[in-house]
Amino acid sequence: MNDTRTQPNTFALTTPLYYVNGLPHIGSAYTTIAADAIARFQKLRGRSVLLITGTDEHGQKIQRSAIDAGRSPQERCDEIAGKFQDLWQQLGIQYDRFSRTTAPRHEAIVKEFFGRVWDRGDIYLGQQTGWYCVACEEFKEKRDLLEGGQCPLHPNQTAEWRDERNYFFALSKYQERLEDLYQKQPDFIQPEIRRNEVLSFVKGGLQDFSISRVNLDWGFPVPGDPDHTLYVWFDALLGYVTALLDSTDEPTLENAIARWWPINLHLIGKDILRFHAVYWPAMLMSADLPLPDRVFGHGFLTKNGQKMSKTLGNIVDPVELVEKYGSDAVRYYFLKEIEFGKDGDFNETRFINILNADLANDLGNLLNRTLKMAQKYCGGKVPKVNPEELECEHPLKTIGLCLGERVAAAYESLAFHQACEETLILVRSCNKFLDDRAPWTLYKKGEQQAVEEVLYVVLESVRLAAYLLCAIVPGLSTAIYQQLGFEIDFDDPSTWKDLSFDLHGSWGKLDGDRTFSKPSPVFARLEMPETP
Repeated sequence: MNDTRTQPNTFALTTPLYYVNGLPHIGSAYTTIAADAIARFQKLRGRSVLLITGTDEHGQKIQRSAIDAGRSPQERCDEIAGKFQDLWQQLGIQYDRFSRTTAPRHEAIVKEFFGRVWDRGDIYLGQQTGWYCVACEEFKEKRDLLEGGQCPLHPNQTAEWRDERNYFFALSKYQERLEDLYQKQPDFIQPEIRRNEVLSFVKGGLQDFSISRVNLDWGFPVPGDPDHTLYVWFDALLGYVTALLDSTDEPTLENAIARWWPINLHLIGKDILRFHAVYWPAMLMSADLPLPDRVFGHGFLTKNGQKMSKTLGNIVDPVELVEKYGSDAVRYYFLKEIEFGKDGDFNETRFINILNADLANDLGNLLNRTLKMAQKYCGGKVPKVNPEELECEHPLKTIGLCLGERVAAAYESLAFHQACEETLILVRSCNKFLDDRAPWTLYKKGEQQAVEEVLYVVLESVRLAAYLLCAIVPGLSTAIYQQLGFEIDFDDPSTWKDLSFDLHGSWGKLDGDRTFSKPSPVFARLEMPETP
């Protein structure tokens, strides 16, 4: 897929560069949690990974919100960008680059890219007339507005009439090339519903779009015409390129694309799909740069079945949520309970019930009671069992030996819910197996070898489950591994870089004279909040 990387076995992915007109919300947290899980999984596959996130900091909306807050635009951007970085730390997001579009190095990349597109003849000065939504930073067709002239995405704001000269990008020139791209690379846009949306939009005919504004100070001036300021999307999308630069690199396009370009995966919300799946590839074609491999647009989140809004007072604050329940709980719920790519809902009662059922009961309690038996019946050490000598038809071994391949396929297709469910099949099978074999009864009968075999296969299966879930719940997986006697921290890649993802032989790795830690709950049960 037009991959020109000079370094093999690399994987670069991005979240959106989040707009800093307000504090980070649960939607931006959702995208970034997913991106972090993908990055962690790719590292388990032995790949060098670059995860890019950051903030989009130019435009009229930023300028106005800064004025309303009594701050300069840069002060406002610094404050909000810091809030994003703080939240990512709370959620265990291990990003490699935090790209900010106000960075001086970014301006150099934007100017060089603009020059390429200008030299191609794809930028011209024209008249822009129409209704403009400041919140979207986008002109709207009259038919796209509500009856009162509001943008459907921002119904509390009336679109403004604009009649001004702007610079335009000749998007219409790339109609056929884009259609050819979508046909030859059907996986370029995912999931299928998003691809169909883009195909329908492009089929309706592409219009050139404005890439500059007048009477706006907050942004980069158009090269050669300082009366115009570059439009936020032409500037912001290039933040992905700037992020590829090492700190010592001279900020040039050649240096930026030397190792990690093209991006393997752009992860976005469906509301900015058009910019990433239509405008962005056309801009790259104009600049004669390779295209990204894949653009994936996930769905929206609701709360208790309703759209979240300040008016309704039903906003889910990600900071409050992680402080109340912990990062593993938040990460697990949103990746396991929502099929990635579709719209999803947050319900606190369901949140608590799911976490208690899956992590506290099925997985956590399984480990705790089995380790207690291992302490009592095996002296707190790994039972002396050779997993290769177990019959191939052993119920847990049978599941374990092929589980890695299924879970890996789920991660590769961004089906996080499926990765979790496949792993839980093994966990639930362990609980049933333990109850059916009743090692406490076998011990009373003096059948020590049978006892050790039962405990070994269960504990090894729990270890495998923790390994397969470590990209989603790294804290929980670390706690499980450490109780099983491993000195591993899944938040520190240097301690697990040798644990490459083995698709076929991943079951049976609990070995030797390893001594277990004292059993303690690895995931505390969550309590329902008191009703006022």
